[in-house]
Formats: sequence, C-alpha cells, structure tokens
Amino acid sequence: QVHLVESGGGLVQAGGSLTLSCAASGRIFSISDMGWYRQAPGNERELVARITSGGGTNYGDSVKGRFTIAGNNDERTVVLQMNSLKPDDTAVYYCNMRVQIGMPLRYIDSWGSGTQVTVSS
Repeated sequence: QVHLVESGGGLVQAGGSLTLSCAASGRIFSISDMGWYRQAPGNERELVARITSGGGTNYGDSVKGRFTIAGNNDERTVVLQMNSLKPDDTAVYYCNMRVQIGMPLRYIDSWGSGTQVTVSS
C-alpha cells in the first residue's frame, strides 16, 4: 500500500503564508508526478499545482505567481509554498502522487486525506 501524509495546514490571515508538505511511504518503484489539489465547500476539487519528475510545473490560474511547488522524488516528498494568501484560498488541500508499484509494475494515483487551510480576511 502507498500512503501519503500531508502537514502544514492551519489558519492564517489574508496576505500571509503557509507551507504544505506531503510525504509518501510504501513500496514505490518510482514517481512520475506529484501535485496538490484543493476543494472548498460546495465546489469541485481543483488543481492547485503539479510537478513532473522532470521538473515541469503546472499551476491553477488563481494561484499563479503566489504559490510554488517543489518535489523530491528520492525523498518522496512534495512541498507547496503559498504566499499572499487570500480568503478564496480557503479549502481542504490534498496531496496527489502518481506512483509506480509492482507486481505487475503499474502506475496508480495515490491521495492524502487532506489538510485544512483557512485564510481569514
């Protein structure tokens, strides 16, 4: 089994910063890409940021220029640095990794249980 554990959520005032971390454990052969998604009450889960094993990144339009994703495949960790936070960033943030497991070798999507981020105005 593959387990993802997030940390770093909490309550912050608008304009502040938070750093989210996610670590994977289990029998993982490789990781193709990692990402963060978020879901606010009444909304669908949306992409926040993703990073590939080659270092390519993709950000949701609402966070571009404010959030930065960094991944370490060897350590099986991914970090999301969130700056200039806004009340609209309030949501549960989920870590996601596409990992290769065996046997047979195959890729699966793994998700963390989520961490709450609340931004007060």
